[in-house]
Amino acid sequence: MSCCDETTARVPSTDVSRRSILKGATVVAAVLPGASRAQAQGRTIKLAYCSQLLCGVPYEVARSGGHFKNHGLNVELVYTRGGSAAMQALVGGAVDYGATSLDVAITAFANVHADIRRFAVTGRLPLFAVITAPRSASQISTIKDLEGRTVGVSGLGNADHALTLYLLKLANADASKVKFATMGVNLLEALRQGQIDAGLVQEPALTLVQKSGGRVLVNAMDLEDARRYLGGTYEFMGVAVRGKEFEQRRPEMVTLAKALADALKALRTMSGDDLIAALPKEMTTGLDTKEFADILALRRDSLYPETLTIDLAAANRVLQSLLVGGLIKPDASIAGLHDTSIVGS
Repeated sequence: MSCCDETTARVPSTDVSRRSILKGATVVAAVLPGASRAQAQGRTIKLAYCSQLLCGVPYEVARSGGHFKNHGLNVELVYTRGGSAAMQALVGGAVDYGATSLDVAITAFANVHADIRRFAVTGRLPLFAVITAPRSASQISTIKDLEGRTVGVSGLGNADHALTLYLLKLANADASKVKFATMGVNLLEALRQGQIDAGLVQEPALTLVQKSGGRVLVNAMDLEDARRYLGGTYEFMGVAVRGKEFEQRRPEMVTLAKALADALKALRTMSGDDLIAALPKEMTTGLDTKEFADILALRRDSLYPETLTIDLAAANRVLQSLLVGGLIKPDASIAGLHDTSIVGS
C-alpha cells in the first residue's frame, strides 16, 4: 500500500465525454486541456501517477512548463486514485509509464512478481511526519516515548504504518507496546482534539497541528530529519516501465528522463505561487492556496532531488521498512527492479 491512496488522491474532474476507462485497470484517465494530442507530434505517451499533490509537482511542472514538449514528447498525465491504481494501470497495459512511491513498486515486484523496471526518481523523502497531539506534547518528546501510547495511522500495512515500525526499531523501542489506531488519512481533528496521542500526517495537516501546539517527533519530509532518524534519504516517487518493453523504449525513456530533469531543475527556482500555478486548478480547489504555496516553498528542496539518479542506499531503507512492517516476505528479492542505465546515458 502507498501513502498516496484513494482518499488522498485529488483527481481532476472532467466531463463524461472526455472520460475513458483504461483497458486492463480500473482507473480513470483525465486529459488536461493543455495536454491535447493535437499540440505535439507523434504518439501520445501515457504516464500515470497517484494524484497526490506533493507527489505530482515534478510531473506537473514538466507538463505546464513545456519541458516534455521541448524534448519532442507528447505526454498525457493520467490521474489515478492512489499509487496502487497507477501501478495496476502500468502492469495491466493501460499506460506506458507508472510514477509511484517506491513501496508500491517493491510490493508489486516482490509480492506479485510484476515485470517492471524502475529507471528514474523524482522524490527522495516519504510524505509523512510523526507529531504528537497538542495535549501530549509535554509527555512525548522522542519516538521511544510512544511506548504505551496510541498512534494514528491511515491503515495497518500502509506505508505510514511501516515507516513508524521502522522508526520504532531504529529507536530501540518495543513496537508491541504501541497501540495503532487505523483512521484513514483524516487524522487532523483527532490529533488536535487529543483523541490519539500521536499520528502520522502529511501536509498541510503537519503545519496545522504544529500551530496548535503539537510536537514534531520526526519530520520525514525534512532532509535533515531524514538524515538524523533514517540515516539518509528514503527513495520515494519514481518512474517505472514494463520490463518486456524496456529495450524497445530505451531511447524514449532517455528523452523522458531529460525532460523530467529539466523540470526538477526548474522547480527549485520557482516560488510557491508558481508551483501552485503549475498544478491543475481542479487539484487545488478547496485548498488554502496561500498556505499550501508556503508549504511547497518550504519543503521543495528537501522533497525533490536535484537529479533523477536512483540512490540504491535510499531504496534499501524503504526495503528495510517494508521488511520490518511485514509487507514483504523476509526472503523477498528486488534484484532487477532498479535499472541505472537510463539516467545519465
